[in-house]
Amino acid sequence: MTATTTLLVIAKEPRPGRVKTRLTPPFTPAEAAALAEAALADTLSAVAATPARRRVLVLDGTPGPWLPPGFDVVPQGAGGLDARLADAFAGCAGPALLIGMDTPQVTPDLLDVDFRDCDAYFGPAEDGGFWALGLARPEPALLRGVPMSTPVTGAVQRERLLTAGLRVCDLPPLRDVDTAADARAVAALAPYGRFAARLAACTPAPDRRASR
Repeated sequence: MTATTTLLVIAKEPRPGRVKTRLTPPFTPAEAAALAEAALADTLSAVAATPARRRVLVLDGTPGPWLPPGFDVVPQGAGGLDARLADAFAGCAGPALLIGMDTPQVTPDLLDVDFRDCDAYFGPAEDGGFWALGLARPEPALLRGVPMSTPVTGAVQRERLLTAGLRVCDLPPLRDVDTAADARAVAALAPYGRFAARLAACTPAPDRRASR
């Protein structure tokens, strides 16, 4: 990555009842929010360690102590997720790579992209969505109208890029943290991160585990 690239992280403030609701049960809303905060902290740490022209947190909510220095914070736009992602890119004047807060296993090596031979980067998620999207020339229209949170979201988004005539480079697929099973699998991939430590600290009791 060159120093001309902007790294974008789109996220929600980790408040109980507002984030990671699919983790409840087996986790309580407070535990789910704590897991979301740990995932966000790990993600921001990886971004902070990646060379970039600018690092931007596109946030729904208010920053907390989990935010490291070196980030600009801008509010998310209105509308559906496709519109909010488009608005995030609209604020960039040059190459930009956007990720979410659901892949705490992400590393600086994965984020260190080079646009010299690519017009776009696409990181598929194992659930059919995408965990990363990079554009050498940000064009919000490439995201508007893409159906979000469906099994075909990633396929539709990638096809949009190809139809626009862009040279697409694919990043490795990653697993989003949506369910308790996802949380365990992702923690195993990054056992020394904040997310894995938080998961170990709030592992469900046997009675709650049985209720899944």
